[in-house]
Amino acid sequence: MKSSTGSFIFGLLSGAALGAALGILYAPDKGDATRDKLSKKAHDLKEDFDDKFDDLKDYVNEALGDMKSRLADVKEKVSDVKDRVQKKEV
Repeated sequence: MKSSTGSFIFGLLSGAALGAALGILYAPDKGDATRDKLSKKAHDLKEDFDDKFDDLKDYVNEALGDMKSRLADVKEKVSDVKDRVQKKEV
C-alpha cells in the first residue's frame, strides 16, 4: 500500500473530525446538548475509523498473501532451474 493512501485517509478523517467539532461548537445549543452532540460525533468518528482501519488491515493482509504466493512461485521456479543445471553438470 502506498504511503500517500494512508496519509489521505488520515487527512480525510482528521478533516471530518475537525469540521464536525467546529460545526457543533459554533451551533447555538446549550452546553449539555453540545456535549451530547460532540460525544455522539466522536463515537461515530471512532466507528468510522475502526471500519476504515479494518478495511486497511484486510487490504494489507491480502497484499501480503499475494506477495507470499508470488514468492513461493519464484522459489519453485528457481528450484526447477537449479535442478536442471545440476542435471546437466552430471
